Amino acid sequence: MTIMNSAPAFPADYHLHTPLCKHAGGEPAAYLESAARKGIPAIAFVDHAPAPGGYDARHRMSMEEFPRYAGCVSALKEGADRPVLFGVEADYYDGCESFLRDWLRAQSFDVVLGSIHYIGDWGFDCETALAQWPKADVKAVWKQYFRLMIKLADSRMYDVVAHPDLPKKFGFCPADRDIREMAQPALDRVAAAGMAIELNTSGLRWPVREIYPSPLALSLAFERGIPITFGSDAHSPADVGCGFDQAVRLARQIGYTTCGRFRARQQTPAPLPLPAYVTAGAGVRGRARPAP
Repeated sequence: MTIMNSAPAFPADYHLHTPLCKHAGGEPAAYLESAARKGIPAIAFVDHAPAPGGYDARHRMSMEEFPRYAGCVSALKEGADRPVLFGVEADYYDGCESFLRDWLRAQSFDVVLGSIHYIGDWGFDCETALAQWPKADVKAVWKQYFRLMIKLADSRMYDVVAHPDLPKKFGFCPADRDIREMAQPALDRVAAAGMAIELNTSGLRWPVREIYPSPLALSLAFERGIPITFGSDAHSPADVGCGFDQAVRLARQIGYTTCGRFRARQQTPAPLPLPAYVTAGAGVRGRARPAP
């Protein structure tokens, strides 16, 4: 059975990058045009925050480039036919609070995503890390990741946890029972912090071929009343809103009926739209197999 829905088919896309992150292409205006063509009702640019001391400098703007980023997003807001939010994706790593806490407060962000890309000095989601994964203790890596997520939540510096199970990017996952055991304490702290988590569709474009987070992890978040946002993690205009039909379907299958909407770092609930066509019994792309 096919159900027609005249309401907007997609939620806002709160995870877009710009060329200032040094690994994205296309001008910000092209991302806005792509959102308009695809019916995405609002967007947020959340380029990687600058960091002192040379932390991961090849994947983020410098401090000197930040005013250019802020000005670009501000200019794009003027005359836009849909809301354009000014945000940032800020990494959590041990010691980051000494810079980030005051710096984030000093900016006029609409939304701040918190992400984890490094375990120690290992950028586990970089393509160059793929050769190291087969030799890694997969469960130990995931355990360290969720320990960092606890610290991220406890810092109270962020609004949304970005791509909450990112270590699965290349398909290396522990068993479901282990993920459940490791994720639950971290999600308890996310809930206590009043944060949302992001349904990030970029995993569909990587070897895992699955949305972040998995259905299991999302169900654990739902049990704890954790709100959700949506992000394509677009690094090109063509990526805007990609996979949102699957993401909305997954959220509704888990039980979500609302998603978070942000302005000036204040979150309010918004109705979760239905896809334009919802086929009864349609499945969600399955989770990755545990690594051998």
